[in-house]
Amino acid sequence: MNPFLHKLREQPLLCDGAMGTMLYARGASSAQCLEQLVVDRPDWVSGIHQAYAAAGADVITTHTFGANHMRLAKHGLEDKVREFNFRAVRLLRDAREVSGRAIFIAGNVGPLGIRFAPDDADARTEAEEAFREQIGVLWEAGADLLLFETFSDLEELLIGVRVARSLCDLPIVASMTYAEDGMTPAGQSADQVAAQLTQAGADVIGVNCSVGPAQMLDTVEAMAQALPGGLFSAMPNAGYPRRVEGRLIYPSSPEYFAEHTPLLIERGARLVGGCCGTTPIHIRAMRAALDEYLAQHPGNKPTAVAPALDALPELHVGMSAEVNVESGERPTGLLEKLHAGKFVISVEVDPPRAFTAKKQIEGARYAKSAGADAINVADSPMARVRMGALALCTQIQQQVDIETIVHFTTRDRSLMGLQADLIGAHALGVRNILALTGDPPGLGDTQQSTPVYDVDSIGLVRIIETFNRGLDIAGREMGRRANFTIAVACDPTRPDLAQETDRFHQKVSAGAHFTMTQPIYDPKLWTNFLALYEERHGPFPVPVLIGVLPLQSHRHASFLHHEVPGITLSDASLERMRLAGANGRQEGVKMAQELLLELKELPHVQGVYLMPSFGRYELACQVLEALTPAERGIAES
Repeated sequence: MNPFLHKLREQPLLCDGAMGTMLYARGASSAQCLEQLVVDRPDWVSGIHQAYAAAGADVITTHTFGANHMRLAKHGLEDKVREFNFRAVRLLRDAREVSGRAIFIAGNVGPLGIRFAPDDADARTEAEEAFREQIGVLWEAGADLLLFETFSDLEELLIGVRVARSLCDLPIVASMTYAEDGMTPAGQSADQVAAQLTQAGADVIGVNCSVGPAQMLDTVEAMAQALPGGLFSAMPNAGYPRRVEGRLIYPSSPEYFAEHTPLLIERGARLVGGCCGTTPIHIRAMRAALDEYLAQHPGNKPTAVAPALDALPELHVGMSAEVNVESGERPTGLLEKLHAGKFVISVEVDPPRAFTAKKQIEGARYAKSAGADAINVADSPMARVRMGALALCTQIQQQVDIETIVHFTTRDRSLMGLQADLIGAHALGVRNILALTGDPPGLGDTQQSTPVYDVDSIGLVRIIETFNRGLDIAGREMGRRANFTIAVACDPTRPDLAQETDRFHQKVSAGAHFTMTQPIYDPKLWTNFLALYEERHGPFPVPVLIGVLPLQSHRHASFLHHEVPGITLSDASLERMRLAGANGRQEGVKMAQELLLELKELPHVQGVYLMPSFGRYELACQVLEALTPAERGIAES
């Protein structure tokens, strides 16, 4: 059985609502060809599809209701049938992709807009050709089913259904309009219509438009009684409209539609949705009602809508409004803590050069017990091949239940790869990104590796910020806004401090939320950087997590100072480690604790970024003992 029909027999499905109503709300004119908007304003059409996907629709219809030869000819666009239909399916396919949900695409086929007598052979042939042309494109472009809707002439609908059945194997939903008395304009009853459409090859028989939910109940019941075991659809208008200041206003509320959703199902409908006057708000209300109904009836499974897609903007029919699908998610816990003024603790974990990360996961668990708010995961630091940072972040978040900050470099990824990996990180729940350019491959142990560097860290921040606005770098809608928290690096130890402050200003201007510094060993380095930044660019814009790397020995200190890019020790620090001799580790921890207590009193410093050496997490976490239990978020015993 076709997947759509199989799913429909398994449980009732939810269709979308009105397209024209939403386009008029955006500013479209009733005099223009609405189908042309798939070319002229594809962002409008895609935005509406995305809003219905976010509201929880299982089936969404293409914007092709009038995209047939005869209707388009009224606008001089009869040669655009293929272009408009193909483009409409493509827009909906893209919207389905960015929604991340299993949505069925219904190729929408409306009446031809002509009247002809059943015995008029020429008119019949012309109608068959018009249907064949449009249906052929919808099928070729990738529609999952065909939805014939808003037909008032049964003979015309029968022609369309028979053409579709002879042309392709797509499921057919055939829907007519009925008056208040439950009869078609030609005086046919719902049971008569259902019988003839079934004989013609329709898989689902429906009623749409014309009346509101309450008056549609009897029509659905009549069809279900006439054809026991059949599949039926119901997509009512939002009541009878009234004209206010030149616009049609529909009275039925989302709550009213929600009340009638289970009633329509109980009368026999398996596919429910909305027609004229309905909006994503109506569909969202129907989704909640349908899920509640399914949960209460054994054998049915609610179609879960991700919590992230639950929020929609308030849209009022008759008002010009952008369909803006928000992520609906809170900021990351890390960003919330920074906004709340908490002193944030992050501890770095280097990925292993192995296929297992047991030691790193234990280190993350130890850091969490010591008061860490997040775990930093480096991206093949020093350009040495290690486990992917995103893979380790995912394991830590799943097994330790602590947020991670993934170091994300542009060194190894093209523009396509950057975006793909960011989308993957978001899907995996890794939302804190430290945007870095990355150490050049020549620095590490795989010198034959070729760097990419399509963009640097500033460009990466712009890409992430664009995702946070719901777009990719080509300006295409992503279906929802990402909620990445963006961190950037700064190096107060750089010899050319003016250049470093200018580059840092570019990073934060591109959209960074906070910064993390290279390890420093003298508080004056930070105050000098801060003063120069404010002199050149004004008030410092973001919170700072100061890098602290506890020294292990004099040899370790000398190596960091002379051989590791971005780390500069003061002469006093080097001398103090020399004098410590065999007690280097204890002295290194003591120096780091003294430094931490000084740094936390400085302007804009709102956290520490601890970097353990040689995987000695317990030694690095000793530094945190200089903080009070409250500052570490640990209850006093």
